Amino acid sequence: MKVILPTLKERNRYIVYEIKNNKKYTINEIKNEMMKSMLQFLGELECAKANILILDDFKKNKGIIKVSHKYADKVRVALMLIKNFVVETKGISGTIKKARLKFIGG
Repeated sequence: MKVILPTLKERNRYIVYEIKNNKKYTINEIKNEMMKSMLQFLGELECAKANILILDDFKKNKGIIKVSHKYADKVRVALMLIKNFVVETKGISGTIKKARLKFIGG
């Protein structure tokens, strides 16, 4: 099998977010609300192109979303439109390791 050239690989960004709310939510409730907001804002086609993946790495009300580099800003806007809880974007990184070290703290 041939190796994919680096110029043809999809560039990902990792968005670190924090849930600001007094009520405790499970990771499944958070994922469902986020995906519902992204589907309403972006639509099905744009969500498919954005290649969104909400990672299960959820600690201290902070989590990570993997997204295509072209759609990082649109996904941030979709997160701002969630009404049940406040989602604050802590930052965007090019690698998951740097996202964890810089924004989550290990």
